Amino acid sequence: MSEVLWRPPADVRQRTRIGGYLAWLERTRGLRFADYQQLWQWSVDDLAGFWGSVWEYFEVVGHQPAEQVLADRRMPGARWFPGARLNYAEHVLRAPGLAEDAPVVIAHSQTRAPVTLTVGQLRDEVRRVRAGLRRLGVGPGDRVAAYAPNIPETYVLMLATASLGAIFSSCAPEFGTRSVTDRWQQIEPTVLVAVDGYRYGDKAVDRRAEVAAIADALPSARHRVLIPYLSAVADPAELPWATSTWSALAAPTDEPLAFDTVPFDQPLYVLYSSGTTGLPKPIVHRHGGILLEHLKMLALHHDLGPGDRFFWFTTTGWMMWNYLASGPAVGAAIVLFDGNPAVRATPGGPASPDLGTLWRLAAETGTTYFGTSAPFLLACRKEGLVPREIADLSRLRGVGSTGAPLPAEGFTWVYRSVGEDLQLASLSGGTDVCTGFVGGVPLLPVRAGEIACRCLGARVEARAADGRTVVGELGELVITEPMPSMPVGFWNDPDGSRYRQAYFDRYPGVWCHGDWITIAEHGACAITGRSDATLNRGGVRLGTAEFYSVVEALPEVADSLVIHLEDPQGGAGELLLFVALRAGGGLDDALRTRIVRELRSALSPRHVPDGIHQVAAVPRTLSGKKLEVPVKKILTGVPAGQAAAAGALTDPAALAPFIRFAQDRGTSVG
Repeated sequence: MSEVLWRPPADVRQRTRIGGYLAWLERTRGLRFADYQQLWQWSVDDLAGFWGSVWEYFEVVGHQPAEQVLADRRMPGARWFPGARLNYAEHVLRAPGLAEDAPVVIAHSQTRAPVTLTVGQLRDEVRRVRAGLRRLGVGPGDRVAAYAPNIPETYVLMLATASLGAIFSSCAPEFGTRSVTDRWQQIEPTVLVAVDGYRYGDKAVDRRAEVAAIADALPSARHRVLIPYLSAVADPAELPWATSTWSALAAPTDEPLAFDTVPFDQPLYVLYSSGTTGLPKPIVHRHGGILLEHLKMLALHHDLGPGDRFFWFTTTGWMMWNYLASGPAVGAAIVLFDGNPAVRATPGGPASPDLGTLWRLAAETGTTYFGTSAPFLLACRKEGLVPREIADLSRLRGVGSTGAPLPAEGFTWVYRSVGEDLQLASLSGGTDVCTGFVGGVPLLPVRAGEIACRCLGARVEARAADGRTVVGELGELVITEPMPSMPVGFWNDPDGSRYRQAYFDRYPGVWCHGDWITIAEHGACAITGRSDATLNRGGVRLGTAEFYSVVEALPEVADSLVIHLEDPQGGAGELLLFVALRAGGGLDDALRTRIVRELRSALSPRHVPDGIHQVAAVPRTLSGKKLEVPVKKILTGVPAGQAAAAGALTDPAALAPFIRFAQDRGTSVG
């Protein structure tokens, strides 16, 4: 086992929320568990008992009771809490344990002055925006799309949308036009809410042209609401795409706050996860499943409750924003940050490089749980930063890390440089379930480089190539029992075929996630990367199909292949683009510049390649699929004969340039 960096205190069951839950189980159900492993085993063996207890323990408001907890446990198609009616937004705005005048949203920005909303103020904001959406005709099942940063308006809009039983979807404003329209053309929103631009550090980025193009591509969006972000004065007449403004949407009204009660499976929001082919997958999450999963994770695993201030660095285009948004449902205030975490800037002031920005934010806001990505923690370590020396982190008692595996040296740095008495949780899950299914828990020690446990209610296993469940060996990460936060399905997938193909084709009846995992005898886990070819850079996941749609739209490019080589130290890694040009074409600096410009504009600055190289042809299988994974293996030193079967290729010689490329880089290949 790895070095133990933190141990639970002797009175952990008396001072944590999971300890209170264990005492409640014993008192009300006669269930007693000696340790976390016994509790986890019960939670995945008795799904109805466990999830029913979550509903009861957290006093979920069911306006109509469920007929039973789990009517059908088959995957896909598990039926949770049939007959129950509830509303996610009602539980967030209930903010248990917080007074009406207690802060519940604390928002800091490098563009605007800080904003704090009390429980009462948040409810009032949601009340007014809900009324505004109703004036626009929004009702259950309608889609509301937000092209906006991590600011209070976006959060209020999501809750107001949910309160109506309508469906929310967000994209961060750094997403390019193609990325946004590929997502939202699938769901056909009725309302589009967008900023006129955004600021990253001291850099203003005008997005008026992009929003106009997005609006033109979404004829379903009859109402287009402007949030004046770069300009304090909004005149829709100067922006032809806008039909209204945020101030009009949130206008004063006497209409009371209410919540449409909806079925447990009512869609709450649509998130997007990109695979290697086709459009981004529009993943439909449900009111009830998200509520129960986040109550469990935030309270029992992160130990959040009244008095806590919960922060996770995220944009509105990442599922961690939706995860953070549930904080008030367990009584925790949430901290929002809008800006560049690697610079120090103040509204209207100059910016300078500074990785201490978020740590100072934690001190200023009294953050008790600090969530971020593994690459950020490793960048701080590489910079030699000692956060506890530059900021008062005395209130901090939890740190969360996700987006990539955190190596042992990252764990050690946190305990040496941030604090000795906090619980560090390395978390892994996905947009697909909007949660982590392996992570930390207050009952278990923290060991360097290890994910402490499989989360409650998540029957995560490792499968060998022959389908065996293995322990202590690398295997495919699978989930063998349903979870309430598994999607309702994909949007516009009436027969469920696209959903089944995404997760259940490899092992029928078993969720196959696409990660490599090793589960130790003592229950700890290690995630060692994606088992498919999805790109994941800086915590932002992008499907290769989106990448190709931009690059191959250039007239000079006949074909392309993109490979992401992960950094074993947890950094951003190296993104390599290989292009096959049309006959007679050559790759020069001008074409490289155009490719970079197109990728930056259409997708994201994070996905500008580190190198662009010309090849004669992109290797493909006989069925026409690009050999992304085999080429990646070759570039990391796997002999070509092991990486790809020559007989399965349309042109085996197409691998030769990649073998030479690896050799030129000093990678040993055969």
